[in-house]
Parts: sequence; C-alpha cells; structure tokens
Amino acid sequence: MIRFENVTKVYKTSGHRRTVLDRASFTMRSGVSYGILGINGAGKSTMIRMMAGSEGLTKGRIIRTSRVSWPLGFAGGFHPMMTGKENAIFVARVYGEDPRKVLDFVSDFAEIGDYINVPIRTYSSGMSSRFNFGMSMAIPFDTYLIDEITSVGDARFQARCEEVWSKRRANADIIMCSHNMDVLRQYSTEGIVLANGRAVIYSDINDAIEVYQRLNQ
Repeated sequence: MIRFENVTKVYKTSGHRRTVLDRASFTMRSGVSYGILGINGAGKSTMIRMMAGSEGLTKGRIIRTSRVSWPLGFAGGFHPMMTGKENAIFVARVYGEDPRKVLDFVSDFAEIGDYINVPIRTYSSGMSSRFNFGMSMAIPFDTYLIDEITSVGDARFQARCEEVWSKRRANADIIMCSHNMDVLRQYSTEGIVLANGRAVIYSDINDAIEVYQRLNQ
C-alpha cells in the first residue's frame, strides 16, 4: 500500500509557481496496478519520483507499507565513478539482498563482460540501459514504478527482458505512467488522473482513460 497524506508539491522557477499536487490524500491499495494519466506537465513523472523517494515533497507525507522499486531502468541512484560491480554490491546491501547473487544476476543479464569492472560513466548508452534494467530486475519488489516502458537492446535481448519482467510482475503490483493507452490497459486495472493539483482514482482504467482524453482535447 502507498498512501498520500495531504501531499503538496510545488515548483517555483523564474518567478513562476506550478502546483503538481495540492493537499492530495488518497490510497493506492496492494494487489492493484495503477496507470497514471494527465496532460503534458501535469506531474506524472514527478509523482513516480515522489513515490520512489527520489523527489522531495513540499508538504505532507507518503507512507509505504510495501517494498517499492525505483523507476524501472532509472540510473540516478548509481555513482558514475564507481564500477558496475561496486554499484551492484552497494545497491544490494542497501536493500538487504545477497551482494553476490545480485552481482551474478546483473553480470549475466546485462552482457557487458569485463566492463562490469570499470566505472559506469564509461558505458555506452546501450550498455548503460542493459545494466540499469538488469539492476531493476535483480532485486524483487512488491511494487514496480514505471515511467514509460522503453525497449532495451536488440530483439533477442528484448525477449530476455520480457521473460524476466513477466516473472517479476506476476507477483508484484505496477504503478506506471504512459502516453500509450494500450500499454496502460495491458498493465493497469485502475487509473489515477492528475489535473489542476488534484489526483482522482478511478476503479476502472478505461474510465480514467476516458477522462484523460477529454482533458487532452
């Protein structure tokens, strides 16, 4: 479960004030997967980062009673000057996982060979994507956060990603934002529409999509 209690999120830039959430209170239940919708700039990605803990709140608090992932494929938590091996071991220890198991999984999955022993700042974009996705799959979570699903690698590697990802999501909830309505219908049962600082939960993802499409006209 993830509960927002009187959460306010405000950005102030160049004399302008943009409110993403204004004293929002709602609960995202365990056992339910949610799709987050809103027009461009509504704050979908911000909300994902707040749930992950990588984005601060202006006011209020977010309570998590389950193990919540960082956004799928997110690289912001890795230190660029540390090697892939060092990053994998560090993250494993943070989450209380066996460092050797996590390292072995990522090394095998990412297919970057000896580059696991060099700083990740030297990785190509493809290597970084494979390493980041591998790290996301190496540690099991109760809830996975997704800010758009993007393809990683060639067709063969994408098939490997889908195989592992299908196993993970079989026992976990998903909270995602996407501009692809078919993807939202595939992964979500309920929806959250962000608009004008409010977050409204709809028990049917199709109802949320209908509201979003009206807002986006």
